[in-house]
Amino acid sequence: MRNNISVIYIILICALTVCVISAKRSKQRISNAVMMLCASLLIPVIGNFIIIISETKPYAKLGYYLYFMGVDFLIVALMYFAKVYCRTGEVKHKEPKFLYVLFAADVIQIMINYFAGHVFALEKLEVSGLDYYNFTPRLGLTLHRILVYAVLACIIAIFAVMTVKMPRVYRGRYAIILVTMLIVALWQTFYVVARIPVNTSMIGYGFFGICIFYFSLIYRPHRLLDSMLTDIVSDMPEALFVFDPNKKCLWANEEGIRVTGVDIQEFELVNERLRETFGSLDSDNTYKQNRIIVADGNTFYYNIETRVVRDESDVLTGYVLSIRDTTEEQLRMKRDIYNAIHDSLTGLYTCEYLYERISERLASNVSEKYSLVFLEIKNFKIVNDLFGKSFGDYALKEVADWIRANANGKCLYGRLAGVNFGILIPRSDYSVKEIDNMLSQFVVSDGNFDYHLLIHLGVYKVTDEDSDVQVMFDRAQLSLSTIVDEYKTHVAFYNEELRRKMLWDQHISAQLVEAISERQLCPYLQPIVDTSGRVVGAEALVRWINPVDGFMPPGKFIPVFEKNGMIVEVDRYMWRCACEILARWKASGIDKFISVNISPKDFYIIDVRSELNALVSEYGVDPAKLRIEITETVVMNDAEDRMKVLSDLRAAGFIVEMDDFGSGYSSLNMLKDMPVDVLKIDMKFLSSTEDEVRSQKIIRNIIRLSNDLDIMSLTEGVETEAQFRMLSEMNCNMFQGYYFSQPIPVEEFEEYLKKNG
Repeated sequence: MRNNISVIYIILICALTVCVISAKRSKQRISNAVMMLCASLLIPVIGNFIIIISETKPYAKLGYYLYFMGVDFLIVALMYFAKVYCRTGEVKHKEPKFLYVLFAADVIQIMINYFAGHVFALEKLEVSGLDYYNFTPRLGLTLHRILVYAVLACIIAIFAVMTVKMPRVYRGRYAIILVTMLIVALWQTFYVVARIPVNTSMIGYGFFGICIFYFSLIYRPHRLLDSMLTDIVSDMPEALFVFDPNKKCLWANEEGIRVTGVDIQEFELVNERLRETFGSLDSDNTYKQNRIIVADGNTFYYNIETRVVRDESDVLTGYVLSIRDTTEEQLRMKRDIYNAIHDSLTGLYTCEYLYERISERLASNVSEKYSLVFLEIKNFKIVNDLFGKSFGDYALKEVADWIRANANGKCLYGRLAGVNFGILIPRSDYSVKEIDNMLSQFVVSDGNFDYHLLIHLGVYKVTDEDSDVQVMFDRAQLSLSTIVDEYKTHVAFYNEELRRKMLWDQHISAQLVEAISERQLCPYLQPIVDTSGRVVGAEALVRWINPVDGFMPPGKFIPVFEKNGMIVEVDRYMWRCACEILARWKASGIDKFISVNISPKDFYIIDVRSELNALVSEYGVDPAKLRIEITETVVMNDAEDRMKVLSDLRAAGFIVEMDDFGSGYSSLNMLKDMPVDVLKIDMKFLSSTEDEVRSQKIIRNIIRLSNDLDIMSLTEGVETEAQFRMLSEMNCNMFQGYYFSQPIPVEEFEEYLKKNG
């Protein structure tokens, strides 16, 4: 008997060793836990093998030590295996560290038995005619068994719960491990209770290790998996068909049955139905293709894939056909593409896509001559303010519809931004006269409101060397600056003169900083006289003496700087120059004032009040000597804030002059509200009036009104002695114009003072 059991133990030891080596080589998540469990099983099995074959007490005692301590190692490994094997999802369980401490203590107390003898003692028996040493349990062994059985019971409970909770496809292997564990536990218990000398329960230990290895790393529930995969495939949205080597349909999922309209008993009709719906399908080769089917006026998109199936011997076993309806995906993709390249409000191309299409068209069609059109809706803010945003959006869509209606298939068009649209059109396909006529009558009506939209078109003729679409549109937009009468002229063309002007603007703008630092800009003074002809002051006017371009009058650069905002730097420089001159005059005993201009943009960019106060303080100039000239446009926007600034300047001692009164939109209400000290009347606004008597009456009453309001009057543009005499008789206080002097350099002005001051 002992020999037979020894042989079985040797077989189990070899089998467990193979399991340990195989688990170590495995890459599965559970492999380390399986390796540790199988290795821990080897210890008690080897211990019992030594016990069985030993005929001497020392060897038998060694076997029992390996047996008892091996059981401790086995339970610890089983705990770790249960933690890894029974983990679900990402849930991590807390490590039972106190149990590891207890088992470590148990191993130590078993080893102490060598000295204390409190765990077990050996007694000599005769088994199969040979000496056999059996153990007698003591208190230490009882404590060892209590610990082992308590933890084992918990592990069995864990596997029992998992067996109940797991899906059916996985439940079997948990159940088998649970049953095997129970059998080994009962077998071990029977050995302990029955006090059988030879421990055959180790055979159960070995089979338990082999069972764990198999069901953890090798076993797959093929039948259940096949059933589950069949259920999954049946519910897939694709239509799936399986054919035998003779192209006879063997099986189709639910979607395949729906697509072909056959039932489960009519698979022989599948091929015919597929040909009727999708045409010829090549099933002899593995391939993928897309099919577009038009049925009942609707378009459907399908992705068709055929796969040839061969066995391990490369023998044809059948075909698998997959048909997936991609109509919704294709339509969604088309919608996404459309939305990406079309403006959401008007439905026209977006700016970026329009640029791309125009570049492609110009590159591919070099024989056709094209024009780029920049369409701008003028004063569109008024539309939104008067009628609301919904009407404004409606108006933009009406403009887009007008572009569509009047553009042919050769045109490309889109919305550039806001109220601007872009069009590429062959030069031969439009008539300026017809377009101008249509735009002059462009009325938007939604049934509630009617509004005439003011639309301007800037046209740039594309040349062969052009490539940058944005630059061409910029040039087309630049041409709009040439429209003088906004309501009569609607179409403007870009020309080389505009290009030269643009280059000139860039040229002088780039030089301004250097011109100020090198004092190329210099003040010219135009005398201001009283009724006796005596000079009382001057207006400072800027001139540019450029080292390359020579003397430049203000008309060549001031409009450029007013447009790009650089006028602010010019004004600040002129204020400082005026203060320098006034400080020098003060030291020389010259008691005259200088008027300086303030641009409307100065109020937007800098703190005018602080700048002027700082300058007169820096140069020690009386603020009354630095007069401030403003135009009525200064207070057209943010009137309340501008009035406050002007009032503060007057309170600080500055004298405020309103320039060009009568040349713009002057009103009595403005004259009433504006904090001004001097009213500058422009003689030129009367020059276009044919009735001279009527003109004189107007100017006489303006002067009288200013005197009644205690506002000094100053008439500019006086060119003849007759004008001077007439204005003097009308009680005008001061005069300025070419009759007295044109603007002259500061040195010449000071010479002029000596004769007329």
